[in-house]
Amino acid sequence: MKISGFTFLRNTSKLYYPILESIQSALPIVDEFVIALGKGDADDDSEAKIRSLQSDKIKIIHTEWDTEKYPRGMEHAHQTDIAKEACSGDWLLYLQGDELIHEQDYNEIKTKCKQYLNNANVDGFLFNYFHFYGDYDHYFRDHCWYPYEIRIVRNAPEIHSFESAQSFRRIPNFNGISYRSKEGTSKLNVIKLNASIYHYGWVRPPKLMRKKRLYFSNTHRGNTATKTEYEKYAAEYDYGRMDYCLVFKQSHPKFMKQKIAELDWQNSLRFSGPNVIGRPEAKHERAKYRLIIWIERTFFGGKVLGGHKNYNEI
Repeated sequence: MKISGFTFLRNTSKLYYPILESIQSALPIVDEFVIALGKGDADDDSEAKIRSLQSDKIKIIHTEWDTEKYPRGMEHAHQTDIAKEACSGDWLLYLQGDELIHEQDYNEIKTKCKQYLNNANVDGFLFNYFHFYGDYDHYFRDHCWYPYEIRIVRNAPEIHSFESAQSFRRIPNFNGISYRSKEGTSKLNVIKLNASIYHYGWVRPPKLMRKKRLYFSNTHRGNTATKTEYEKYAAEYDYGRMDYCLVFKQSHPKFMKQKIAELDWQNSLRFSGPNVIGRPEAKHERAKYRLIIWIERTFFGGKVLGGHKNYNEI
């Protein structure tokens, strides 16, 4: 049995993505790690940082993004597919540049991959999620933040990245462009693992968090929307009320130790006052969803009621 890791990256080194930590967290259990590395800005040194790991498992594919051909975040799915198609493993472990797996879950991942290798009914595996927010001690896992997602898929040509690369679907006769179309697609049949994805996409210095939101808006909505929706707001991103988060009491992946020690923006975080200052309200800050989240946490032990499920759990 062979496991391939894969991801896509662009401008990640300048946006505080834990790319080295992410790759390192996967290397112990994969036979190769394929990276679709998009051409970045002149000051992006992602490739140099990746090569500093000096791992012969890492394979880099140089790409160029076309957000006009692939708008609304679909370029993320396209880049994911480029990396996926270059993988040679039986199972493919997908990590975005701000996601890690914990060393305590290695055995679970390898055992289940081996157990279901010859079971054609299983298309992939589902992971639990910790969405860290503001710092490394707080996270979300409720109605506004997906609690589970597919991060291992079988190496099958009909399985493609979907929408803006959050998940995967089976898409026969795919035209290579329509990543957001559900017509003719089907959800994957997946097994839920006793393993987690540690998502750090919302943990950055406030100035870089705002910059990341600008980049994100550009790839999903275009330059015009970026200028009208984000540039008029404060120079630093306001994380809002941190007391809306859950408190993390477990351990982080070992490769995050140095990154966690470098956190120096505690004074920019707050636990009282208005929901948000100087930016639009996030979904989890709106009154309707605050009520839903309170009901989930108070009466259902944090279980998410409804929500997005792009998979069939078996």
